[in-house]
Amino acid sequence: MLVSDFHYDLPPERIAQQPLADRSASRLLHLHRKRGSSQDPSLNDLSFREFPGLLRPNDLLVVNNTRVFPARLYGHRSGQRAQPPSPHNPAARDFLRGRVEVLLTRQLADDPNEWECLVRPGRKIGIGEKLYFGDSPGCLPAAPPEERPPELEAEVTERGSFGERRIRFAPVSDFFARVERIGHVPLPPYIDRDDRAADRDRYQTVYALARGSVAAPTAGLHFTPEILERIRGRGIEIAEITLHVGLGTFQPVRVEKVEDHKLHREWYEIPAQAAQAINRAKAEGRRVVAVGTTTVRTLEYAAGLSAKLSEKRSGGDRVEAGRGEADVFIYPGYRFRIVDALLTNFHLPQSTLLMLVCALAGKDLVMTAYRHAVEAEYRFYSYGDCMFVE
Repeated sequence: MLVSDFHYDLPPERIAQQPLADRSASRLLHLHRKRGSSQDPSLNDLSFREFPGLLRPNDLLVVNNTRVFPARLYGHRSGQRAQPPSPHNPAARDFLRGRVEVLLTRQLADDPNEWECLVRPGRKIGIGEKLYFGDSPGCLPAAPPEERPPELEAEVTERGSFGERRIRFAPVSDFFARVERIGHVPLPPYIDRDDRAADRDRYQTVYALARGSVAAPTAGLHFTPEILERIRGRGIEIAEITLHVGLGTFQPVRVEKVEDHKLHREWYEIPAQAAQAINRAKAEGRRVVAVGTTTVRTLEYAAGLSAKLSEKRSGGDRVEAGRGEADVFIYPGYRFRIVDALLTNFHLPQSTLLMLVCALAGKDLVMTAYRHAVEAEYRFYSYGDCMFVE
């Protein structure tokens, strides 16, 4: 299967740069996979406010309650691992200590001070380089680090490809408090603007609880307390799980064949209460409706793990409570064990998230729906509109 099979054309003006003032005012494209075909798709243009009415009274709605933290840090590097600056170029020393941007993507459990991250400019940051954080973005430090204490400092310990690094922070007692103070909301690169104070609230679901994500589970951004109350008012059960969004969610696919792509691991937790609700719904033949692709990956990874633990060759249509690191890659041909329906935003061409949606609803049907969304001027990506697949 070729990655290019999942391409579609999107005019740049269709990419949402700002969130709507009202979360629930987003549009919703309803795709009924069993009633439609790629030639005659079952598509309805609705508003997200109509979403509660699309759910069945005995559905189980599962959401990802991860909380985004300001994981983008701006600072400067020491330049101590670089070649000595030329005496004929007085600007070289400033360049060597110029701005560096770090996106924290995953905290390592065996060393809480060690993180996987993306670094820019990646080519120039080698092993042993010291990084100092606390400067205003876009500004060179007013003084070298030895003359003023940084908020945070780190050393590069491993070097990967495509700007990936492993860094170790010098221990501080209030690490996340400092990150909250100096960090920036990690808006995705297709949002062509700097983050703002309002993004700290808006790039967050109203039910966000467990800190750890570097990107929002964007399908959840449309919910408001009023919408959730309407859903509960219909007797629909809601379960919460956690998956901290990292590189596994948004890393680009750099291979030609889909099967050659490997996902990064992302930390997840399924509480006992949620596992009981999910297993009860499956046993009773009720639908499990996932909010977002991160929820899908968590549930399907846990189901696969449960099948392995029970030594079954097939089945495994249940999950176990617990925590771990998920790396399941879902693309067409995958057999879903848990998820029956999906609320999701629109995803980038040739992305693993688009492949997951195609696995659930069928590639031809989903690509037809995407072409309709483009022609109908839906807003795309993180701050954009959504689609309900059932």
